[in-house]
Amino acid sequence: MSEDKLLDKEEMPETAEEHKVSVARENDEIPAGFFRRSKEAKWYVVHTYSGHENKVKVNLEKLVENRGMQDLVLQVVVPTEEHVEFKDNERRLKTRKMFPGYVIVKMIVTNESWYLVRNTQGVTGFVGHGSEPIPLSDEEVRRMGIEKTVIDLNIEAGDSVKVISGPFKGFTGLVEEVNADRQTLKTKVNMFGRATPVELEFDQVDKL
Repeated sequence: MSEDKLLDKEEMPETAEEHKVSVARENDEIPAGFFRRSKEAKWYVVHTYSGHENKVKVNLEKLVENRGMQDLVLQVVVPTEEHVEFKDNERRLKTRKMFPGYVIVKMIVTNESWYLVRNTQGVTGFVGHGSEPIPLSDEEVRRMGIEKTVIDLNIEAGDSVKVISGPFKGFTGLVEEVNADRQTLKTKVNMFGRATPVELEFDQVDKL
C-alpha cells in the first residue's frame, strides 16, 4: 500500500481568495461561521467615507461585474430625495442624499461577498455588531423607499389627498389623474394660496 496519503479538505491548498478570507478571519475581521448561514438576499447598510457614496456604488458595481458575482451582490443604492427650495419667488427642486456617508446593498452574505464589499475602495465597514452585518427589516426597507411595493390605493380623480412624505409633505391637493401601472397620481397641491401641479407616488399620500 502506498505511503502517500490523501489530503483532507482542510489540508488542501487555499486559493488566493480563500487565503485573503482566512487572513481576515485570523485578524478578527470575519466572524467565523457566520456567512455560511446566509441564503437569502437582504439589504445591508455600508458605511463609506463622507462624499464617496457614489464612487463606492460605481466601484462596487464594477467589481461585482468583473468577478461575476451578480448572484451574490444584487443591487447597490445611494438613497436620494428631492426637497423644495424657494429663491427669488421661484420654486426649485433639489436632490440630496438621504443618508450621507452610507450606501445600501442588497446581497447574499458569504465570505466572498463580505470581503468584496468590505474591501471596496471608500468603504469603512458594515453597520452591525462588530464585523457582523445586520440586515434591514422589511419595515425599514419600506420606510426608506429602497424597494417599491405595489399599493392598492382607493383613490380616483376628484378625490382630495394629504401628502405624507417627500418635499410636499403636509400639503393637501386635488387628484386629477391616477396611473395604477406606475403607481402615481397627477395632483394639484395647494401651496401658499396657489394650486401647483405635481406628480406623487401612491405611498406619498393619504386620502382625505
